Amino acid sequence: MIKLIVGLGNPGRQYEKTRHNAGFLFLDYLAGSTLWSNESKFHGLVASCHIGGNKVILLKPQTFMNRSGLSVGAIARYYKVDIGEVLVAHDELDLVAGVVKLKKGGGHAGHNGLRDIIANLGGKEFYRLRFGIGRPSPGKKVADFVLSNSSKQEVCDMDDAYGRVDSVMSLLVKGDVAAAMNDLNKK
Repeated sequence: MIKLIVGLGNPGRQYEKTRHNAGFLFLDYLAGSTLWSNESKFHGLVASCHIGGNKVILLKPQTFMNRSGLSVGAIARYYKVDIGEVLVAHDELDLVAGVVKLKKGGGHAGHNGLRDIIANLGGKEFYRLRFGIGRPSPGKKVADFVLSNSSKQEVCDMDDAYGRVDSVMSLLVKGDVAAAMNDLNKK
C-alpha cells in the first residue's frame, strides 16, 4: 500500500517546466485542483487526496533536488510511513521521453535526489516512477539538459505518460503493485 507519493523537482519559476521537474509536474497532474500547503516542518509543499478510496499524502520537496531526502525523511518519520509505502516520481535519463517505468528498490544511478532520499530513509526499498526524459545530444552537459525546458513534443509525451500512470494509481495505492507494474511496464 502506498501512503506517500513524492514528486522530485526544483522549486522556483525558472525550473517549473524543466525536464528535471518531471516529478513535480506529475504530482500537479495527479493532484488536479487539490490545494497545496507550504509545510516548513517538512521542507515542502504538501497535499492529500484520495485515490481508490485510500488517503494519500503528496509531497513536493522545496529543498532543491540534491537535498530532497531532508523533506522526504521528515514527513515519513512524522506520519510513520514505512519505506515500502513510499513512491517517488522522478526524471530518468535512461528512458526516452514519454516512457514510464515502475520499480521497487535499486540504486540511485547518479540521480542526486534519489541518492539523498536513500541516505535519509536509510534504505532504497521504496517504489519509483521513472519518467523518461532521454539523454542530451553528444557534447551537451547533462546538467544543462535536465535544467532546460522540454520541447512541445516532449511535453505531449509526458502528459500521455502521466495519464497512463493515473490509470493504474488506484491499483498501486491499494497495494496491488504487481498488477500496476505489469500494466504500466508493458506499454
